[in-house]
Amino acid sequence: MNSALEQFVNVPGTQLWFKDVGQGVPLLLVHGFPLDHTMWSAQIDALPSRCRLIAPDLRGFGRSPLGADDDVLTMERLADDLAMLLDALEIGGPVVLCGLSMGGYVAWEMVRKYGWRLGALVLCDTRAQPDPPAAAEARLETAQRVTAEGSGVLAEAMLPRLLAPATLERQPQLAAMLREVILRTPPAGAAAALRGMAERRDARPLLASIAVPTLVLGGAHDAISPPAEMQAMAAAIPGARWVEIRGAGHLSPCENPQAVNQALAEFLAGL
Repeated sequence: MNSALEQFVNVPGTQLWFKDVGQGVPLLLVHGFPLDHTMWSAQIDALPSRCRLIAPDLRGFGRSPLGADDDVLTMERLADDLAMLLDALEIGGPVVLCGLSMGGYVAWEMVRKYGWRLGALVLCDTRAQPDPPAAAEARLETAQRVTAEGSGVLAEAMLPRLLAPATLERQPQLAAMLREVILRTPPAGAAAALRGMAERRDARPLLASIAVPTLVLGGAHDAISPPAEMQAMAAAIPGARWVEIRGAGHLSPCENPQAVNQALAEFLAGL
């Protein structure tokens, strides 16, 4: 197992920070909103003997600054950044892309634009359909509030929806850690991503054409990406496997990392 590499790579308008650890098939971990790479800490700790884990902070989050012109941070722009990260790491072969929530929205753009770079997909607690008009408008209103009031708006509003009720009760240290991550998220980055998510494209027409091995994971108590919706998404992807993560809400890799790590390890072993 190699030691973890932490560094920046230049992308248009900014720099992308990433962690790179392990050996074997590259597993690109794409975090959700409004978090950073640390949401994958349990996977980064457990899986380096099975794969090479590459965990960036998307632009505008964590240690990756927002570009000066990134008022609207589209999912396509985030996918372009990931492609350039892979180029910088000289990874020409296919990777396994694992995206949670917003990371899943970025995954759809990778499928559209860089499908040749993908050897397999892991879709965690995410959605294929776009925001309906009311939800898109709510994101834009939240972007205005975050810009005016700061990222505490997100911590207060989102934590009860990100985690299962049992997680909030039994893992207060996890809730506190995630709150700190959200509070550290630059308001401009969060607002730009909210605007980008509000205008994301419908991914449902893509599902039947996905031709790589696909694992779909979702928390049993996910209030944002309900299990029935994710199960239907998995059923629309040829050969996809659906795994429900017990005791977890929207952040299943954090809430029940043992189950998620087992599912990932089994999936990787079968590639």
